[in-house]
This record gives sequence, structure tokens and C-alpha cells, in this order.
Amino acid sequence: MLSIKSLRGETIHATDGDFGSVDDFLFDDENWAIRYLVVDTGKWIPGRQVLISPVSLRTKQRADELRTTLSKEQIKNSPDIYTDRPVSRQREAEYLNYFGYPYYWRGPALWGATAYPLYPDDTRSMKYPDRVSGSTGSAAAPRIERLPEAEDTHLRSAAEVTGYYIEATDGEIGHVEDFIVDDTNWVIRYMVVDTVNWWPGKKVVVSPEWITGVSWPNSRVSVSLSRQEIKNAPEYDPRTMMSRAYEDVLYEYYSRPKYWEPRL
Repeated sequence: MLSIKSLRGETIHATDGDFGSVDDFLFDDENWAIRYLVVDTGKWIPGRQVLISPVSLRTKQRADELRTTLSKEQIKNSPDIYTDRPVSRQREAEYLNYFGYPYYWRGPALWGATAYPLYPDDTRSMKYPDRVSGSTGSAAAPRIERLPEAEDTHLRSAAEVTGYYIEATDGEIGHVEDFIVDDTNWVIRYMVVDTVNWWPGKKVVVSPEWITGVSWPNSRVSVSLSRQEIKNAPEYDPRTMMSRAYEDVLYEYYSRPKYWEPRL
């Protein structure tokens, strides 16, 4: 489990050196999965931001860095993505095609054909025969799927959603302060809620599965919990690592099905 807030500013490395720091995350508001890290390339390519898919991330090496399977040349030549406006599905397709990655929106699972982001050294060509496994953006790049430029991709900025108000069934309880991400599949497991304006000194976590609605224009998230339930909920301490023991207590308190257990 990783804190989005703690990952911001981390150095991110290519196979041949570092190329910037993590500035933001784009998540899919249908599945609440992190689809891209937004990386500021700093002095290397001044004024440019690039997207890095979790597909290209290696296992985290140290507490203050992330490593990718990509070279700086691959990253430098990747399609430009303008993060100051919505990223269209067509631009996503161009980006994924450049790296030879499957389209996560095509298939029955979270990442297309699988529940986890696939890595360049796996057998992707077996699942996606119309794409080149491990493509590096060369002339062998796979066929791109033509999609409407204006199609809504459901991508949201984690930085933008931080600060959104959280509404219980009977009133406001606080605001989004952080997100907790499962780095096996890059799903947002929890929103960290600061209740300072209602119940000072307490932080709680709320699963996206408990959301009943989001008003993006009004910056509000509604959850299927009462203020009393949240007031008495197990407190979350951001100074400690999220543990399965804490999650057990949390789900038992709310009488909710545990995401890690099989569901009928």
C-alpha cells in the first residue's frame, strides 16, 4: 500500500538514469485505478511533462525512488500529452501503441486481459496478437485503433480531487487529503479523509466501493456511511503503514465485504 502524497516528488529512473520526478497521478474514475504517473522532466527536458504507465514500473527499489523498464530515449520520443487539459482516448491509444502496451479498456479485467499491469518481458503477444510485444516506438509499432478525439476517457487528476468534500448520508464529514494505492494492480483502495472541520484531530479512510456518487463540477464525493459511523470508525494514522490487521478491523466495523476475499 502506497500513499499518493508520499510518492509526489519522488525521483523516477529510466534504465539509463533518472529523468524527473512524480508530479501527479491520473486515475480512471470508473475503476479507480491509477492509469498514469505524470512526471515532470525538470532540467532534462525543461517545461515538459510525460506520462508513465504502471505497466512500465519495476518493483520499488528504495523508499525515495521508482524505476521503470524504459530508456530515456524511449521516454524522450514518446507522444506529447498535454496534462493541463483532458487526455482523449485517441491520445491514450497513440501513447500505448508507441510502447506496445495493450489498451486497458479492451478486455474483461482491470487491465484489459488481466487484473494486473503487464510488463514488457511478459507474453503480451499471446494475448494481443495484433500488437508487437515490447515495442519501443520503432517502425515495428503496432496498428493504432482510431478513436474519437473527444471521447471521454474518465481520467481524473489525483491532485485536483485532493481537497474534494466528502458527504455522508446525513451531512458533510471532511475533505480528501490523500489516496492509498495498492501497488500490485495500482487500484486506489482508500481515500484518506481529514475530518478537521467537523471532528478535529481525526483521519479516517473510505473505500471507493462505498461511494454512491461524485459531483465533479461541485468537487463533492458522496458515501453510503452516516456521520456517526464515521465518527466511531477506526482511526487512520498516516505515519504508519497500512496493514491487513487494520483493514480487517475496518471492514468488520462497517460490515462490508473484504476486497481480498472471494465473493459469491
